[in-house]
Amino acid sequence: MRILVLGGTGWLGGEAADQAVAAGHDVTCAARGSGVAAGARHARVDRDDDTALTGLARERWDAVVDVARDPEHVRRAVRDLGPRSDRYLLVSTASVYASQSELGADEDAPRLDPLPSGSVARPEDYGAAKVACEDAVLDALGTRSVVVRPGLIGGPGDTTGRTGWWPWRFARPAGRATGDNRVLVPDAPDLPTAVLDVRDLAAWLLHLLGAGTTGVFDAAGQTLPLPQHLAAARDAARAAGGPAAHAAAAPQEWLTEHGVAAWAGLRSLPLWLPGRDLYGMSARSGARALAAGLRRRPLAQTLHDTLAWELGLPGHPHGAGLTDADERDLLAALDR
Repeated sequence: MRILVLGGTGWLGGEAADQAVAAGHDVTCAARGSGVAAGARHARVDRDDDTALTGLARERWDAVVDVARDPEHVRRAVRDLGPRSDRYLLVSTASVYASQSELGADEDAPRLDPLPSGSVARPEDYGAAKVACEDAVLDALGTRSVVVRPGLIGGPGDTTGRTGWWPWRFARPAGRATGDNRVLVPDAPDLPTAVLDVRDLAAWLLHLLGAGTTGVFDAAGQTLPLPQHLAAARDAARAAGGPAAHAAAAPQEWLTEHGVAAWAGLRSLPLWLPGRDLYGMSARSGARALAAGLRRRPLAQTLHDTLAWELGLPGHPHGAGLTDADERDLLAALDR
């Protein structure tokens, strides 16, 4: 196939471009920056420019892959490239749904209202902006379009730390210097988690294009309760030569009272969600994607490979978790 990746220098776009080149496709990455996949053609474009894609619109494409979150970027791409492509695949997000509380919800669940045209998207508008992106593709291209709504993406290269933090912490307990191999974890036995390996998602995107599949799909990892996820992280750490670390569970209210943040970011316990109103985010059905060929490697393999990547980085995993000093202080407070 002749595939145009709008982007291709970021994490998922780069992985998709790498795999497409390796599979023998003719790949062009249209991006402002550098770092496109080896073997791909690089077209430098600034999608803030209304005419940025006119040159590429003179060519014919078997497929366009778009990971944009700016509705204006998507509208321009659909306008210019839609008539010149056989299929258009938009990577959206599970954040488009109006509610994240229902367990087992599917692609027919209500979405947020789209971000109004002309609005400047802020971080808190991410879901609404992606709804507007979806509408631009679906309204203009209909049965030539594919919309994929991933949940949490993980694996090597995850700079948020949400995939790598737990195996990294079990491999390097905060109190290891004194023989204290406890790891602070939330006491949240019913919390669902779901991580989809970026490599599996990229491979499936190419599978959809090659098969000519169209439609709207949720793409999510296997739903597992947090304790099972943490056990897999501990096993990955042991396989990498880590100590016999074990979990020290703290009540969720206690964590909140002691200033521990949820989900991601500094001074956080990644993947933790203290309220049930977001539990559905990691417990979507995903049946339609599995029927359309999505194949998911075991979580243990994703965590093992992510830990290997994390251990090659200097210091603390990027973007999430507790410092050693913070965790030691919190464990001491929990003892009291």
